[in-house]
Amino acid sequence: MSQVRCPDPACATLFEVDTARLGRNVNCPVCARGLTARPVEVEDQLRAQEHRIAGAPGAPVERLPLAVLVDSVRSLWNVGAIFRTADACGVGRMILCGITGRPPRPEIAKTALGAEDAVAWSYRADAAEALAVLQEDGYVPIALERTDRSVPLAGMTWPARVCLVIGSEVAGISPQVLAACPRHVAIPMRGVKDSLNVAVAFGIAAHAAATALAGRPSC
Repeated sequence: MSQVRCPDPACATLFEVDTARLGRNVNCPVCARGLTARPVEVEDQLRAQEHRIAGAPGAPVERLPLAVLVDSVRSLWNVGAIFRTADACGVGRMILCGITGRPPRPEIAKTALGAEDAVAWSYRADAAEALAVLQEDGYVPIALERTDRSVPLAGMTWPARVCLVIGSEVAGISPQVLAACPRHVAIPMRGVKDSLNVAVAFGIAAHAAATALAGRPSC
């Protein structure tokens, strides 16, 4: 068994999980918050190092008031693809959270093709804390997820400052982060599967948001 700590500062409960569950999504037994199970000593090291992860300032080009929060996307190739799309759509700010991989990694570079240096990015371990900072800066978090609150993408009225929130390839956005997003948007599905690859879904939503924010037919 390994000890894990709930990342919610208001809870911070220590509890045990089977070692075989490490690296997987679990829920706090007290507050029910979803988290990635990591030994408490590893989590403490990540938090201690967080202030030293500066990220990248991005290329000095005009960007849109469009941000993306990437929470616990495991695949480094997906992360790289998200960087490349973010650059193409004029994203001005990218926040990597949880277990999301961070540059420099060859797998990210393989699909980002240099976009990991062009888009301003930073890292915060806790997505809810990152959302709070973004909201203080005037961004409206919009969860890209199919929920009973979701508006179809074509019917979305985009606010002046947008933060698209995307989550894990398998579990999606955690319930706690979903609850912190005042608006949800979904891409209609017409096939057998009810979801898209996270990088593909982000590309579709980011292009729609960028087109609206830029006021022109392409980003």
